[in-house]
Amino acid sequence: MQTIKAAVCREFGKPLVIEDIRLRAPESGEVEVTLEACAICHSDIVFAEGGWGGTLPAVYGHEAAGRISAIGAGVKGYAVGDTVIATLIRACGTCPSCASGAPVICDTPYDRDNGPIAAADGSVMQHGMAIGAFAEKIVVDQSQIAKIPEGIPMDAASLLSCGVITGIGAVVNAAGIRAGQSVVVIGAGGVGLNAIQGARIAGAARIIAVDMTEEKLAIAREFGATDGILATSDKPWAQVKTITGRGADAVFVTVGAIPAYDAAPKYLAQGGRVIMVGMPHSGAMSTYEPVMIAATGQGMIGSKMGDVVLARDIPWLVDLYQQGRLKLDELISNRYPLDQINEAIASTKSGAARRNVILFK
Repeated sequence: MQTIKAAVCREFGKPLVIEDIRLRAPESGEVEVTLEACAICHSDIVFAEGGWGGTLPAVYGHEAAGRISAIGAGVKGYAVGDTVIATLIRACGTCPSCASGAPVICDTPYDRDNGPIAAADGSVMQHGMAIGAFAEKIVVDQSQIAKIPEGIPMDAASLLSCGVITGIGAVVNAAGIRAGQSVVVIGAGGVGLNAIQGARIAGAARIIAVDMTEEKLAIAREFGATDGILATSDKPWAQVKTITGRGADAVFVTVGAIPAYDAAPKYLAQGGRVIMVGMPHSGAMSTYEPVMIAATGQGMIGSKMGDVVLARDIPWLVDLYQQGRLKLDELISNRYPLDQINEAIASTKSGAARRNVILFK
């Protein structure tokens, strides 16, 4: 085993601790990636606050990019030195979900308490989200990586690992938005801005951002929103129906706030769908009137990681970025070294940041 630096969660709700941990070599089907960048996602924060349970100590972080530095037996299509993005999407490739083209909901369990990392004394350390990317290096299954061209900035590339695919994928893959449709995006944070980009790329006629501040609505317009509505205004869903004449074909809830989920169906046109992307804490409950959903032919569906298929979607998104049609650099608010990760997390929690990125070099 080698020793690396990592930001460790030892107590829920407390600052992460920078310490040495152990990382074993990649085994069959695994790769080691020396990271150059890892973005801060709200999911990391919820885990570190204990919102979804899990065992401690743990290393979180899952929105990463770097260079392959070692390869285990049986790995095909990758070589040491390849630049890659790394995600939490660990897929066996053979279960019913994987075989039907839905690797993000792979049925094969993974024991995160017996992964490739351990504390400096050899005791158990949870491999958070099956990746543990708040660290200098990671060892992951080869299903969790995708190649990116040499020369793409690693801070920008890291965003493809979660925030970008989650937002754009929710629009393109989960909702199947077509040209001419109207969408509402509740929340103009990192994922919401990418849902807005996805709607623009898909050709939506109206892309209506809903958020708490005029500042965020202005940013949403930079990413493709045609309209902005304050969530605090009186009956914002009525304003949507004035703009579109009928409501929205799809409403994307990109925040984990229960009031946003409670309000989401009110924005819908007949036959429209709520796409549930943002993830509240476990146990949080939302309410809605089922008879209205049934009577108007509406629906509510979940979208995990944008229903992405890495081998299919990452090359497409990279191409869009290289053409200048996908904003990545503009999503980054600030860059921090690993030893300032708690400052990066605090900035993210404040709601002011689009995406904060930890740089390892």
